[in-house]
Amino acid sequence: MATTEIAQARRIVTEIPGPKSRALQERRQQAVAQGVGSVLPVYVQRAGGGIVEDIDGNALIDFGSGIAVTNVGNADPRVVERATEQLSRFTHTCFMVNPYEGYVEVCEALNRVTPGDHEKRSILLNSGAEAVENAVKIARSATGRQAVVVFDHAYHGRTNLTMALTAKNMPYKQGFGPFAGEVYRMPMAYPFRWPTGPENCGPEAAQQAVDQITKQIGAQNVAAVLIEPIQGEGGFIEPGPGFLPELAEFCRANGIVFIADEVQTGFARTGQMFACEHEGVVPDLITTAKGIAGGLPLAAVTGRADLMDAVHAGGLGGTYGGNPAACAAALAALEAIESADLAGRARAIGATMLERLRALADKHDIIGDVRGRGAMIAIELVKGGGDLSPATDAVAEVMRYCHSQGLVLLTAGTYGNVIRMLPPLVIGDDLLDEGLSILEEAFARL
Repeated sequence: MATTEIAQARRIVTEIPGPKSRALQERRQQAVAQGVGSVLPVYVQRAGGGIVEDIDGNALIDFGSGIAVTNVGNADPRVVERATEQLSRFTHTCFMVNPYEGYVEVCEALNRVTPGDHEKRSILLNSGAEAVENAVKIARSATGRQAVVVFDHAYHGRTNLTMALTAKNMPYKQGFGPFAGEVYRMPMAYPFRWPTGPENCGPEAAQQAVDQITKQIGAQNVAAVLIEPIQGEGGFIEPGPGFLPELAEFCRANGIVFIADEVQTGFARTGQMFACEHEGVVPDLITTAKGIAGGLPLAAVTGRADLMDAVHAGGLGGTYGGNPAACAAALAALEAIESADLAGRARAIGATMLERLRALADKHDIIGDVRGRGAMIAIELVKGGGDLSPATDAVAEVMRYCHSQGLVLLTAGTYGNVIRMLPPLVIGDDLLDEGLSILEEAFARL
């Protein structure tokens, strides 16, 4: 499944990080603001397929995909070719000054592949946070209302408005307030931690949300309900069945714009092109970024034509939104996803991971939950023995071992006790199995 010439094999030739990475880290500390963190400070010289190669010559197995960005693999040949060709013609005009076909083509593609057969429009932007912020602007403009409903454990970005929408304080919000107003938070359908059990989670959480919206805000005052179909930074929380459809129905009945934040879940990551499709939910607006362009910065809002066209001319846009090279890369990435059936590949990856991780959970009481869809899988670590308190120290130990053995892993969760796995959808079965074996070794050493 590899998409570049880089050898698809783990290789450890130095300790990790190696001497060249450590030297570059010292330079970084004198040049880069300390507020910018890195999960694993090994400095990359090239990557492709399921491998990230550092400047010391180590080849690491990639279970991170740059946080769900390189779904089609790093430096996919089609992405590189089309972006390079575009760069040779022009790098920028600003679509709001002199438009170009690539922007239109990407919007046409998004209108085609996003859920629903209604008439749609799209706008292109730079980042997931920018997409979410514009979706809220569109909802407020179209409805004439102000309130926005979000959920516990949500993550929507780092701008002022999206920090207000985000639930977790540290590190995303601490010291950065005051935040934007008219944002209201509701309980999330979190099956693993739902008081009456996972089987009751979806309907009960939906009813709680509807009750609170109705009583505390007034449905007639709500512009939008914004939710990640599977929460990302919040810990890969997949809502209890029925939660999303019931929320969407409540929104339809009350003239509320239902916004699906698919920044991390989109573009085949969960085994469907978009995660809301697993329960047949058709959002009014959908925000995308990350996996949209094979690693180049691009984001979008796509939605009902009547909503998208409600904003006055000049009210949407941005200097770099829909950069020509990023548009070319997006068209190539979408072609790669569809031609290789990467959604099907994500389902196969998920089946392998869930089987291995559930077997691992049977051996280790500290693994409280195994969850996710497609190639978006997580394990939540707890104290064990019936104690669901977060086991953050164990997460740190597992991460240290896996990183030392050349496996790139990420953490997540409001409580910092979730290990998340986001391998490229083009990773080979041998690397997938080897990465899971390293994870199993880490738990055996706890």
